Amino acid sequence: MSGMGRREFVALLGGAAAAWPLAARAQQSGKLPTIGYLGSGTPTSQRTWITAFVERLRELGWIEGRTITIVYRWAEGRPERFVEIAGEFVQLKVDVIFAVGTEAALAMKEATSVIPIVFPVAGDPVVTGLVGSLARPGGNVTGLSNQAIDLGRKRLEILREVLPGLSRLAIMANAAYAGGAPEIDEVRAATRKLGVELVPLEPRRTEEITPALEPLKDRVEALYVVGDPLMNLNRMRINTFALAARLPTMYVQREYVESGGLMSYGPNYPDLNRRAADYVDKILRGTKPGDIPVEQPTKFDLVINLITAKAIGVAIPSMLLARADEVIE
Repeated sequence: MSGMGRREFVALLGGAAAAWPLAARAQQSGKLPTIGYLGSGTPTSQRTWITAFVERLRELGWIEGRTITIVYRWAEGRPERFVEIAGEFVQLKVDVIFAVGTEAALAMKEATSVIPIVFPVAGDPVVTGLVGSLARPGGNVTGLSNQAIDLGRKRLEILREVLPGLSRLAIMANAAYAGGAPEIDEVRAATRKLGVELVPLEPRRTEEITPALEPLKDRVEALYVVGDPLMNLNRMRINTFALAARLPTMYVQREYVESGGLMSYGPNYPDLNRRAADYVDKILRGTKPGDIPVEQPTKFDLVINLITAKAIGVAIPSMLLARADEVIE
């Protein structure tokens, strides 16, 4: 052992073992590397997201049941479930936690500073304390932000193309959802500039949604919904109300429009989940999560439901229809 003492050699070996890719270590122990998948909603509400994630993993060589195990858990829109699931993942010693959404990722971060955590979507990850910075997340958490500058303003502009005389707009957001604050501020600033009056609704639980909506009848001309697991879970309920009240709705993602909403404009979530599979791949191959920068969305979708438009008696300008990524009719 010339030129190197035994102690240094052992220390070097220890360091090498620590830097070993997780996949190699898992295979060594005879079990497949395991992803703990925490969905904030239900398997049905996030089906397209899972598909995008699993298909991309497969392209990268991670095949469920063959080269990787995925343990799925669903919070079903109940944030208190996050803590239980986090505990379970830590006990199972999963290799990577895939946490869908700001609140889910925060709960996982509380539970472990060791297991790598990847989020495919999150509101402002710096403001909410998920990461130190976008360029250098540090710690054990990284992923993709679904925040894009000016989305609130753009959604408002689209609403005004449909309703040129828009003067009173209701905005509904889960008051308990931290990730929604930046969007609400943005919409507030945009309505102020345009001279549109904003009526805020702040339900925190399913039981509070209908009572929040009831007084809206004939008081506002449109409803803007800030997306979060609670709203997603109750999208049928919100749309049933909006259709009966003949209220045009603006949402953040297509799932709401598929279940009867009028329009949505926002990041393409399956695309974000697909890109997040690349993060999981890098981590399984040995990259530290804290070294992988948080990226922003690059694909945005405008989805319009013409069946709903006809039902509530709203005409969609042909220019807007031509710009839509998807038209449901």
